[in-house]
Amino acid sequence: MTDPASDLPPVSPVPSASAGPRTPSDVAAAWHRQAGDSVLLDGFHALKHAVRFGARVRIALTADRAGALALADELAGDVRDTLAELLTEVPHETYAALVPRPHPTAVAALAVRPSRADNLRRLAHTPRTAPVVVLDNPRNLGNAGAVIRLAAGFGATGVVTTGTLDPWHPTVVRGGAGLHFATAVERLTVEELPSGPVFALDPEGEDIRSLELPDDALLAFGSERSGLSAELRARADHLVALPMRPQVSSYNLATSVAMTLYHWSATSGSPSSATGGATGGATGGAPGGAPV
Repeated sequence: MTDPASDLPPVSPVPSASAGPRTPSDVAAAWHRQAGDSVLLDGFHALKHAVRFGARVRIALTADRAGALALADELAGDVRDTLAELLTEVPHETYAALVPRPHPTAVAALAVRPSRADNLRRLAHTPRTAPVVVLDNPRNLGNAGAVIRLAAGFGATGVVTTGTLDPWHPTVVRGGAGLHFATAVERLTVEELPSGPVFALDPEGEDIRSLELPDDALLAFGSERSGLSAELRARADHLVALPMRPQVSSYNLATSVAMTLYHWSATSGSPSSATGGATGGATGGAPGGAPV
C-alpha cells in the first residue's frame, strides 16, 4: 500500500513573519500554493507540538499573534522564539477562510509530511525499544487522532492503521494535536506490518494483568464496530483481554490503548521522558477488547 509522502521536493518556503509586511491576499495566495501536499496543523497546540518534534513548517498564520505568543510564553517557552519567527498575523476573516473550521486559538499552519520511507525504517528497526500500536480497520477519525496522541505520550515506536482510513487526514491530525510528528504514523496492510509478536485485544483473550508486554510487541486493536479482522486475528500471536465487569460491553478505543500502553510501561518499558504531563481528553466510541 502506498500513501503520499514528503519524498518529493518541497515547495519553496514562504518568507517568515520577520521578512517584512505582506498583505492578507499575499498570505492567502501563499497558503493556497502550499496547501495541496502539506499537513494542516490546526490550532496552537498542534503547531507547538509539531515544531517541538522537528516538523518543517512551511507557513503559519494567526488572527491573534499577541494571544498566540502569550500562550507560547506560558506553555511552550522552549519553542517560543521559533513560533514568533513563523507566525504571520492576518485578519480573522482571512484566517477563517483558509481553514475548514476556525480553532479557538486562531492559529493554523502547513507542514511537510514526514517521509514515508523514513517512517517505515523507524517501524522496521530492531531491536525495538517500544511497541507499535496497530489500529485494524479503524472507522472514526477522532478516535485515531486520540490514539496517536496517546502513543506519542507513551513513547511508542509508531501507530499503524490498516484499511481505508487515512491516518494523516486533517481530522486525525487535529485529534492528535500535532503529535503525528512525535511518532511514526503510517497506513499498511496486515502483510506489511513490521516484525514482532502481535498481542491483539479480544474479549476472549488472556487477562492482560497476567502478561508482560515486550518492547517489540505490536499491540493490535480491532475496529470500532466489528473488532479484529480475520486477517489480523490470524497474524496474532496472543489474544489479550482488558479487565471489565460482565455488564459492560466495551471501552472507548483511546481508553483501551491507554490501558494497554500503561500496562506495558508499568511492567516492561516506559516513555523516555516520564516526567511532566498535560491534561486533555478525547471522545468517541470504540472497543476495549470487544467491538461496540
